[in-house]
Order: sequence, then structure tokens, then C-alpha cells
Amino acid sequence: MMKEIEDKSSVEYQRLTWDALRKSINGLVNKVNATNIKNIIPELLGENLIRGRGLFCRSCMKSQMASPGFTDVFAALVAVVNTKFPEIGDLLLKRIILQLKRAYKRNDKPQLIAAVKFIAHLVNQQVAHELVALELLTIMLEQPTDDSVEVAVDFVKECGCILQDLCPKGLHGIFERFRGILHEGEIDKRVQFLIEGLFAIRKAKFQGHPAVRPELDLVEPEDQLTHEVSLEDEVDPEVGLDIFKQDPNFLENEKRYEELKKSILGDELEDGDGSDAGSDDDEDDEEEDEDSEEQNMLIKDETETNLINLRRTIYLTIMSSVDFEEAGHKLLKIKLDPGQEMELFIMLLECCSQERTYLRYYGLLGQRLCMINKLYQENFDKCFVQQYSMIHRLETNKLRNVAKFFAHLLVTDALPWHVLAYIRLTEEDTTSSSRIFIKILFQELSEHLGIRLLNERLNDPSMQDSFDSIFPKDNPRNARFAINFFTSIGLGGITENLREYLKNMPRMIMQPKSEDEPDSSSSGSGSSTAESESESSSSSSSSSDKSSKDNDRQIN
Repeated sequence: MMKEIEDKSSVEYQRLTWDALRKSINGLVNKVNATNIKNIIPELLGENLIRGRGLFCRSCMKSQMASPGFTDVFAALVAVVNTKFPEIGDLLLKRIILQLKRAYKRNDKPQLIAAVKFIAHLVNQQVAHELVALELLTIMLEQPTDDSVEVAVDFVKECGCILQDLCPKGLHGIFERFRGILHEGEIDKRVQFLIEGLFAIRKAKFQGHPAVRPELDLVEPEDQLTHEVSLEDEVDPEVGLDIFKQDPNFLENEKRYEELKKSILGDELEDGDGSDAGSDDDEDDEEEDEDSEEQNMLIKDETETNLINLRRTIYLTIMSSVDFEEAGHKLLKIKLDPGQEMELFIMLLECCSQERTYLRYYGLLGQRLCMINKLYQENFDKCFVQQYSMIHRLETNKLRNVAKFFAHLLVTDALPWHVLAYIRLTEEDTTSSSRIFIKILFQELSEHLGIRLLNERLNDPSMQDSFDSIFPKDNPRNARFAINFFTSIGLGGITENLREYLKNMPRMIMQPKSEDEPDSSSSGSGSSTAESESESSSSSSSSSDKSSKDNDRQIN
């Protein structure tokens, strides 16, 4: 009949194509299962789904209602179609929500269970946002009845696995509500047993209730489009899409869909045509071109998935090793991309800081890494600078562990002592957190080396440039602060040189002038030698004060 009609834009021809489209979509949807879904999808995308989007949604809902056991298959089919035509996924989700609302008001339990199950598997396939699931559970458990609690239990069984991964806190709140319902004891014993069984499933981490079966995991997470809808939104089911209507631009729209179909199914169509008309050489050339294009394509991971996986691998390696030698051996086998070397040391410090008390295991592991490669030593040097600059963000326990870790590296000479140059011990340049860090660091150094050996290290002439910031001699006030600090923590013995320096300073610097003293002696005949000496001493003190202020200004 379609061939007999010459005018392809006539109403009769459009009606015939509409009926053919409806029958084809219904046949494909009814035929789909877990084994043939990969073959059904290209056939389904070959039909004009833009024109028949209402037909597709209605067919999916009817088939799912008739066969609830195949709900995950229909959800997988919708998930693939949703990647190409997001408006179809959005329309289907709106219609299911409308069906759920109607069933809830009419107390139609079979239809409600079917709608809830479909939504659960759409959440599993990431077509629907997980907030819809939490909103649905909240409504079901707000005023619990035997039926509503039973439906909620079935819903959590279906999509609890993915909710545990995506929003564990929200799922925990739902289970707390289940616990409250159990304690209230107002529901039937049978339903109480269902809740207890659900808690057992949760304890087993939803084993036997996977979010998506492997054979139905057809869509990559980055390709899926997730729709955020609310049960409280006003929903337009667009029922008019299910009814035939004349399209004035029918031929133009059909051509557009043919072009779109070629872009979606281009590879398969080319393979089918090429077997008849094309030669093997042409196919080989096309394959080579595609391979070269794939090799030239650079993919940039904006989600930092690889970085998160790397950190997880490093963490598991550190925490699962028996001793530091095994951990070091395993960590050196991890393949790191250029620029990722710092992640190893950041994770090592993070693991160390998270412990309740400092474990020598981390210090020995850091020492081993520093001894193996100088690059690792340089990275720990950078880590020291980063940690000290952000030391005010750490809690006291974490701060103590980090200080003891770096003290171990310094004691064993795994980390060069010039890193202490990053610490400037003055009242203005330190905070309460940084003073605690310096206190624990030097107390650990003193405990392992002894006060005499520590003093020798700090008085090493070749390292004085690195230690000037810890024992400042630019200003008497800063020198006194450093002496008082180390004396208060029981390490006054390492400040002998700084005390000598203060003793040998001119008296005018040791005792600051009062405000009523003149800045210089009165300019007289200049015959008295004492007057000239006082002038020279006052001028030297003022110049030294000026230089110390300039230094402070530069540091600040």
C-alpha cells in the first residue's frame, strides 16, 4: 500500500508509516532480552525514534508492567537510547513518575510496585538522579503503612547498592528511619521481618543485588546523561505524542533522521554496504585511517579519575604491607606518570598523620625512599615546605605525627638539614600551630641525637646560613624570643651561641634608649674624646636598628 501511494507527503502515506513505526517499535521492545539486547539496539535506532518517542515510551512502560522481571533489561535499553536522544529518557521518566503518583493515590499496589521498580533500575543506569530515589523513600516512610514499607524495602533492594556508593549518608538516613519503624512496632510482623532481612542484605554489602548486571552494563559513565526530576514537580506526559498527527514537513524530517541515523549507525551501515560494493583494499584503508585518528586523539581526563585511582592504590599498598621494606618495594613498582611523583609522598604523609599515634613504620618507609633516589629526597623537601606553610590547618594529633615523621628523616640524614631554613623563628612569623610543630620537631631531634650532638649539628659552620632563621641575629628582640622559646621547651642548651652573641653586643643595643634621650650628642667643639665615642656608638646603634627594620620589612 505504501508503494502504491505516489505522494509521499500525503496524509495516507504518513498514517501508514506511523502504523508501521508503531508495530516495529512494539515488536522490538517486546522481543528484547539480556542476550539479544546488543542486536536489538541498532535495529531500534534505525527507526525514527524522534517521531515515535511517545510510542517508544508507552511500549516500554506496557512491556515492563507485563514483565516486571525484565525491568533491568528495559532500563538498559532506555539508558542506551538516552545517550543518543536525552529527551526520550526525560519523557519516559516523567511518565513513570506520573504513573507512580496515580497508583499511590488509588492505592493500586501492583502498578505502584512496577513503577517503583522501573525508577530503581533507571537510577541504577544513571538515567534518573539518585535524589529521586531518596525523595521516593522519604515519602514512602513518612507515614508508614504495611504496603508502603514493603514497597520501600523492595525499592532499596533494587537500587541500594548504587545508593551506597553515590550517597551513603542519605542511605544511612533511610535505614535509620527503617530502624525507627521497627522500634515503633506498629506494622505487621511480616513487614518487620522484611526490614530485618533488608538490614542483613545491607550488612552483606548488597551481595546478590548488584546495581547493573555485567551483560547489561552497556553505557560508559561519561556518556550517560542523568535527568534530575522531583516527585513534586508538575509533569506533562505529552500524551499527544502517542497519537498520529499530520506533519507538514514530513519528508524533510525523514531526511534529517536518515542523516542522523547514518551518524549514529554509520560504521555498521558502511560495513553492510561495503561487503557488496567495496573492495577489501578500501576497507583496509578505512581501518588504517581510523586507527591513525584514534592514535592522534588526545584525551584529557578532567574528572581526575586516574589520580584518584593512583591515590587509592598507594594507600592500599601502604596500609596492607607487613613492614616498611615490603611497602617500599611495592611502591617503587607503581608506574607514575610525569608529575605524579609528589602524590606518593603526599599520600605517605596523609597516612602517617591519620594514625592515632606516630608509627615508626612511616619514618622508616620515608627514609628508605629518600636513600634510594635523590629525586624522592627533593620531593620530601617540597613536602616539608608545603606542610609547614599549611601547618595551621592540622589538628594537634596530625601535627605531632607529621613533626615526628620529619624529625626521623632529619635524624637519619635521609633529609638534608638545610630544610630548617624554611622555618623562621620570630614572634611575627610563627603561629601557635607552627610553634608546636617546631617544639615537637626539636624535642624529637634532641631525644634521638642527644643535646650535645644536636648542638654540634646546629653549630656546624658550613650550615650556619640554613640555621640563621631559627637562631635570628638580625634583631635583639628576635634573638631573645628564640632563646626564650627553646628554654621554655627544655632545650636552652642549644642557644649558647645566641646568648654569647647577645652578651657581646654593644650596650646601647642591649638596652634600648628611652624616648627622652637625644638621638645624638650635642654638636659642640668636639674636643672631648668621651663625647665622640658616645656619638659613634649612638650612630652605630641607630644604623643597626634601621637595618633590622629593613630586614623585617623585606621578610614580611
